[in-house]
Amino acid sequence: MAPPTELPPHRISLNPDNPRSSLGDLTDLAGSLRTHGQKQAITVMNRDAYLKANPDRETDLEPDTTYVVIDGSSRLAAAREANLHVVKVMVSDDQGTNAEELLESALVANIHRQDLEELDEARALQRLLAIHGSQRALAKRLHRSQGWVSQRLALLNLAPELQSLIGTEPIDLLRAVGNKPQEQQQAALAELKAARMRTSAEAAATKPDRPAPEPKQHNESVAVPEEDDAAITGGAKPRELQQPREFQQEAPQQGEREPELGAAASASVPDGRREPVPSVPEQSAVDSTTRNQQPKRFPYRDGAEAALHLIHKMPAEEFNKMLDLLIKHRDSQRAPSA
Repeated sequence: MAPPTELPPHRISLNPDNPRSSLGDLTDLAGSLRTHGQKQAITVMNRDAYLKANPDRETDLEPDTTYVVIDGSSRLAAAREANLHVVKVMVSDDQGTNAEELLESALVANIHRQDLEELDEARALQRLLAIHGSQRALAKRLHRSQGWVSQRLALLNLAPELQSLIGTEPIDLLRAVGNKPQEQQQAALAELKAARMRTSAEAAATKPDRPAPEPKQHNESVAVPEEDDAAITGGAKPRELQQPREFQQEAPQQGEREPELGAAASASVPDGRREPVPSVPEQSAVDSTTRNQQPKRFPYRDGAEAALHLIHKMPAEEFNKMLDLLIKHRDSQRAPSA
């Protein structure tokens, strides 16, 4: 017969050799199983296969069960708490032929999920160390480094008052003092904590503060990058461009009025805005000599200088908008004569 893929929770016994000393609060896990269902199957083995590897454990198994959980004790207990009728299972009788192999299977499953309590993990590693004989051999068996094994076993050497601090003090510092004599561990832990605080304070003190961004000022010109100037003028960067200048407009002379765009051009201004725009007389193409000249203030009465000024100062998108308006204005002026 094919092995079952679902079993009633009461048919499966909890593992008496579970590496966990306590399953903890299962309320959240039970709620998740009830609401979202079981996502991962529980690994079990036949009761007879388990007792063949653990002949002295029959009285430790729950009565009237036909399977024993190897990986998934918390999920099985939470399924019972959630009153589920069945749980998904994967039957695997080759988890181990003796007690040590079964313990190793359960421990490896928990280690790879990284959800074992630190002391439970250390105690299980100590039992496996007795089987494999050395930290090096155990590390190779678990595909970990010898330092990883040594650091976790060090927790078992902590004085009882320091073991009680697991979960409240940094676990890496507790592991670091675990190999010292117990009478020196308290002072060593305080020294390591003080050194860590000094290091953090020094790092914070030497970290450069970011300067606050300067507020943007209106009516200020922006210096044009040197490589852009060369591309526009076709030659070397003029000396005058090395310092930014105020954008200044030449005021119209007394008795004069700034000309406005015609109706056709004014109607094309977005959002219905009708702002007076200086009219630029039609000029011939700008020659290379004029391009290399740098205007000092906006030249209303010199089209070539005005164009050069706008090329330097105006973003490309706005320049294109302005150019469209000028072309429309020129066409509207030519229409009556045509």
